[in-house]
This record gives sequence, C-alpha cells and structure tokens, in this order.
Amino acid sequence: MRSRGGEILFTPTFLTINCLSGFTMLIFPDIFLQRTKNILGNEFADFITALNQEPVVSLRKNPNKFTNINGCGNVEWCDNGIYLHQRTKFTLDPDFHAGAYYTQEASSMFLEQVVKQYIQNENKIIALDLCAAPGGKSTHLLSLLPENSLLVANDVICSRSKILYENIIKWGNPNVIITNNDPKDFSSLNNFFDLILVDAPCSGEGMFRKDNNIVKEWSVDNVKLCAERQRRILADIWDALKPNGLLIYCTCTYNNEENEENVKWLIDNFAAKSLRINIQREWGIFENSISDIFSYRFYPHKAKGEGFCLNILEKNGDNTHFYERKKYQNQKNIPKNLDFVRTYLSDIEKYNFVADNYIVKAIPKAITNEINILSKRLHCLSSGITLGAIKGKDFVPSHSLALSINLNSKAFPKINLDKHSALGFLHKDNIRFDCQDIGYNLVCHNNNALGWIKNIGNRVNNLYPQEWRILMDIQ
Repeated sequence: MRSRGGEILFTPTFLTINCLSGFTMLIFPDIFLQRTKNILGNEFADFITALNQEPVVSLRKNPNKFTNINGCGNVEWCDNGIYLHQRTKFTLDPDFHAGAYYTQEASSMFLEQVVKQYIQNENKIIALDLCAAPGGKSTHLLSLLPENSLLVANDVICSRSKILYENIIKWGNPNVIITNNDPKDFSSLNNFFDLILVDAPCSGEGMFRKDNNIVKEWSVDNVKLCAERQRRILADIWDALKPNGLLIYCTCTYNNEENEENVKWLIDNFAAKSLRINIQREWGIFENSISDIFSYRFYPHKAKGEGFCLNILEKNGDNTHFYERKKYQNQKNIPKNLDFVRTYLSDIEKYNFVADNYIVKAIPKAITNEINILSKRLHCLSSGITLGAIKGKDFVPSHSLALSINLNSKAFPKINLDKHSALGFLHKDNIRFDCQDIGYNLVCHNNNALGWIKNIGNRVNNLYPQEWRILMDIQ
C-alpha cells in the first residue's frame, strides 16, 4: 500500500511511514491499522496522512480573566477556544500561571455543546467530573454551569489530584469542591448528581500523534483491559446519578470496544437512553448513529483536533427517590474579630464565612449544604474560597484568594509587574518590588493576579507557593 508524499510499508507487526526525505515519522502496530481501517474504510489513507502531521495546538480562555493571546482562529464549537500557530512555552507566560487560559485539546472542548443544548437554562446543577485531572474539562464546566451550581472535581490518584487542585485554584471559580476518591466511594450518594462526566482512562489512541510512547504501549489486550475498567467505573457511579440526570461518557480513542460497545452495555444493563447533539457539518465531527446510540467522533483528518469520542446518556426513571439532603452545619461561623475578611470579596452577601481550625473560608450560600454533605463522605482537598490562615496575631491571605475571580480588587494594594519581573516573581528570584504599602500586596501582570508579597519594611517576602514555582530557566 502506498500514498503520495510518503511510503506506507506493512510489516508483520508494524506499519512504518517514511517521508520522501527519509525521515521516519511514526510507527503503528499493524493490528491497530487493520482495526481502524475497518472503521474508516475509504477514509483510512487520509487518516494516516493526518496522523503524520503536526498536532493542532489550542487553548481555552478564562472568560473572567484577561489574556492578549489571539491565535490563528476560533474553535467553532467553543466560544472561548482558539487555535495557535504553534506550541509555545506556556510556562514562560505569566498569564498561564494566573489562570487566564487553559491549554486544552480542541476536540475536548466539544463538551460545551452538551451544556449549551441540555443544561444551560437550569437554575442550579450539581455536577461531578469523576476523572478530572489535570482539570481541562473541570475548568470548562466551571465557566459553563449556571451561577448557583456546584462542581465536584475528583481524581482517584493522589498525585494527579494535586495537579487538579493547582489548575482549579488558578481558574478562580468558587463553586467547586476538589476530592480524591475512588469511583465506588460515590455509590452511597444515591440520586445526588444532575450531571456526571466520566472522561474515562483509556488506551489513548487519539493521542498517538502527540505522544509516541502511547503508540509503543498500545495493544489489543490493553484495549480490552481499558474497556473492562471503564465498565466498572460506570457501574460504580451510576446510582449517584439522578433519574433524568445526564451522564457524559468520553474517551480519546477510535476503537468500538471503549466507545459504542460500552455505551450499548450501559443501555442494556441500566436504565439509560442515548441522546443526540446538534452539530454543524462544517465542524467535521462524525455522528456515528448505530440503532439507538448516537456517538460523536473526532478524527484528525476531518475535525481540527485530536482523536476523541463523546456520548451523552440520560438516566431513565422517576423523581420520587432523591438522596435526602439533610441540613448539615459542621463548620463554625467566623468570630467577630475576623469580620475584616468579608471585605476581601465582592458580593459578600452570597457567601457563608466559616472557620475550620486556623483556616478561614468563604462558601457560596447556594451550595453550602451540598458541600457540607460531601465533605462528610469524601476526601475533600478544597472547597469554596480559602481566604487565609490565622498565624498568631497575623492573618495570612491564601493563594486561593489571590487568584479568585471574586477577590475585591480594592481590598489590597497592587503591584503590576512587566513580563520579565513577573517571571522572576514566579521563579521566586530576588527581584525589586516597587511598593510603598506595608503588609500584603497583590502581585499582578496584565491586571491578572499572580500571588502575594509581604512588605515588612526592611525587606519584601515572596509568598508564591514553593511547590508551584517555575523550575525552568526563565532567561
């Protein structure tokens, strides 16, 4: 088999694509190619050509923060999604650390169409992103869900949940609780969630052109193992979804086992119905309609993005057996001597201010009860806005407060740094801060907050989190 621009050579176990220049670009397992050709038919050659082109680079802007990145075009299915000409060193952009945007695959931003078409007109949604790290879809949901909603952003792996925590804090939205739990831990929360997103761990076929290591690790046995694990996850979480609630199930794979076959299994074994999503032909998204299943597939030769597949299902049933959301009050209101922290936020009437040992938080009133329920049942890493900590006679404002979109801009003096100085701050270098105000000052770049310094008169202390500092050379 041959194609223009390069030679496609079949071997007993691999297919190697050699460019006319002689440069070997990618090596694929022969069985993967055979299986994928059975799916794509006449489009297979175009698919292979696309896999050997440079990956698309895209990001999604935070609608509540500022960035001057304009890119080279808009992601058509996402209002704040843009394409870039090429990948850049985002680590050396202070706006990236301020949470002004999130680097995300354009295909994954299709999640926005589900929210717009099915739940955006609701008053309040209780949502769970079950496999949330590193945080792309969680931050997207936080920008899309109705104002009074709550998102539970969860990951089972501790190290990944720490990355999730960092990205959620940078995004700055208060209507979230970050948890580190196994899917089965949610089984006791019967009929609790209006929306559950399962971006399932998968064989990663859709990421082949971004990471050749995934290609090397791929096998049919691993596909089967992933499909079985995905079914266990779906079974563990199903009871936590309300009747008439929505389950979004997605993978970054092309095969049927991890996509349509798992959806069919869910429909056959649980009370579920597959739903359609309105799409535009020019988007290049393929609607794979099989009997009563509607699956939305992204192929790199058709849509401008990486491999991805999304399904949306509705849970059948009546609304008579909801989880009883009893009123819980497990936190104490802040003492009067800490009333000054209320001035740190805008719209203070929307929050309950509570103290948990030496930590002071602001919890949105609309979701306080749900957060209290979940905090009793799950391993909670963060909820609402952590305002700061009491240390002796001092109150130290938190990084969560600095990056919050609800920070009162007049509560603290500001220092706006140029890019070079901002990177020095993020690198925790000894840089000169031109500040006259004693105490805590908010460090900004492009009017986006980066963190705190404390001016104690004879010196300035950089309070940027040590574990988040830039490690690479910033010169």
